[in-house]
Amino acid sequence: MSSKKNKNLHKMEEEVSDDDTESSDASEDDELAYAGNEQVQIDFEGRVPTDPDAHGICQLLQRVFLKAHINCMLMAELIIAQNFVGSVISQCESDGIESDMDDDMCDDGTIFGITTVLNITAKKDTPCVDQLRAFIIKKAEKHATDAVLKHFRDIFGDETRSIGYLINERFINIPTEISVPLLENLQKEIVKAQQKGMKFDFVYYLMFIKLYRKESKKDKSHQDFYTNAEEELLVEKAINSFEYSVADESDTGMGGDWLKADGNLIPYRKVILFDAKQLPDLIVDIRKQVKGE
Repeated sequence: MSSKKNKNLHKMEEEVSDDDTESSDASEDDELAYAGNEQVQIDFEGRVPTDPDAHGICQLLQRVFLKAHINCMLMAELIIAQNFVGSVISQCESDGIESDMDDDMCDDGTIFGITTVLNITAKKDTPCVDQLRAFIIKKAEKHATDAVLKHFRDIFGDETRSIGYLINERFINIPTEISVPLLENLQKEIVKAQQKGMKFDFVYYLMFIKLYRKESKKDKSHQDFYTNAEEELLVEKAINSFEYSVADESDTGMGGDWLKADGNLIPYRKVILFDAKQLPDLIVDIRKQVKGE
């Protein structure tokens, strides 16, 4: 696939707070709670990652792992090197027409999201992937049940069952609708890569899900708010998962469409595994959810 090939997405209206117009230099969860109601329009496109995207991809990955000892720049370079699979979200070229988006947010090289997959079985000896796998097991040892920990250890140790680390990261306030064409393109690219004999024949997908939790009070159970709304469906289909709080690693202020009154939300990460064969059906379900069906 040519690195110049774009995967066009549709124009969408979105709400952006002053803090959301910062570049991806801001660390994960340092975004303040939503306080404005400004509406802007921007054309997005999905395109193959290229070398200049490395810094932006690295910043998006750092928002997932926070203070973990994982070389996110090396992982970004690994993503770019497999330019036959995956997309980054960038602003469409305006052809001389002035954009409604704040110029500071749309500086050249700004990456608004990344949707791709890495084979963390075949690439287990790559330093950043080795760090990722060790990080997952360490977190599972502390936060997962014995049965879940055993499952993760078993599949990590079985090179006949490839695991794909499915990355689905984007700026807060970019609507869920954008996930549908990105995931559909990814699924098609994975199939093409398989047909060419590339190592994309996955048994499992692994994901890190970002969410915020309003803790339970009295007789009420806790409420979870997913940063990427479509990922709640993926969590429901997980065959195994565990979660951990990152409250000590980040600001608990809420980004996105939540109000300051809801500031008592605790940031979590949920690590999930789901059957790779489920992905096409899950994408269909996400499309239906987006359409309100």
